Amino acid sequence: MRQAYRRWACGLLAALLALLAACGTAVYIVDPCLYYRVPDKWQPVLFNERYQMAGLAKNVEADTVLIGTSMTANYRASWIEETFGTTGVRLTLPDGYYSEFDQIVELLFRTRDRERVIFGMDLNTLVRDESGLTGAMPAYLYNGTPLDDIQYLLNKDALYYSAYTLLENLRGRGDSLDEGFTWDQTIWWNHIAALERYQRPPASETLLSADAYQDQAAANLAVVEGWITAHPDTEFDIFLPPYSILFWDKSIREGTAEAMFSAIRQAGETLLQYDNVKFYGYLMDAEIVTNLDNYCDYIHHSGEVCRQVLAMLQAGEGQLTTENLEETLAGWREFVVNYHYDQLWDEGYWIQWNQDRGL
Repeated sequence: MRQAYRRWACGLLAALLALLAACGTAVYIVDPCLYYRVPDKWQPVLFNERYQMAGLAKNVEADTVLIGTSMTANYRASWIEETFGTTGVRLTLPDGYYSEFDQIVELLFRTRDRERVIFGMDLNTLVRDESGLTGAMPAYLYNGTPLDDIQYLLNKDALYYSAYTLLENLRGRGDSLDEGFTWDQTIWWNHIAALERYQRPPASETLLSADAYQDQAAANLAVVEGWITAHPDTEFDIFLPPYSILFWDKSIREGTAEAMFSAIRQAGETLLQYDNVKFYGYLMDAEIVTNLDNYCDYIHHSGEVCRQVLAMLQAGEGQLTTENLEETLAGWREFVVNYHYDQLWDEGYWIQWNQDRGL
């Protein structure tokens, strides 16, 4: 009887091991997170940035890398390549924290050197701390330790997405890396949509002190400084994505504008001390930010603006320097403080706006 139980237990264990091996093999071959390779026999299915950016960072051979939050999601790698005449890839994390971007950058340079890193320094994320960070970032895909790959190979979600990837390809619905995670094609970019999605706050009687965000910004900038100093031969093009003029209306009404200006100044003073950094202030580009037809809400802009920003980066337009930083901030402060925001809710203003531009 005991021998029969032993045979049964050994058989069960063997069956379980065989099942686990089959699961691991299926995940390894399909590789839904692109962790081992970018597939060449089928199209990837892109479903989660935090899980799949590790594979893109490791396996896409790109000399120019664009990194950022949802503010950079609608840039295409093909546009980067077209603009800079180089290989490119776009790596985005919606609502990303600097510690998460740090994992991506570390992995990027662990695999190969990079000529240029373009970082969309989203002002809303620059001025926040890490208290809202979740465990959504799978460290085992980023840490370079092969021993914990087992967490990926024997992961039920990875197995599910392996089957899902194959099924979607059978249906002819795989994704391209160029269009993956973009979302601008299904959005109405218009001042009406931007205004409808903007909840205008009441004017606050309390003003944040100018140094209110100093500690949070310093901690986040220290992460970026780590990239810059560790890779002195890489050019870092860091830009402030152009939120719409509604962002400044919100900041003024909530009493955070001076603290925001101080954070921009702090970023400039910190970053411009490095020879391998160029810093761009597209958040203060009046032509872009005052045209709400570029936006779908108070901060997110269209793919056409992405193209425009890339062209400006390549041409060195909108660059902030130690010489022009204070003057630029002072001029923009004067502009936004005195801007006639109420006109944005007057349809007659937009009719005239379009007529003046022959639209």
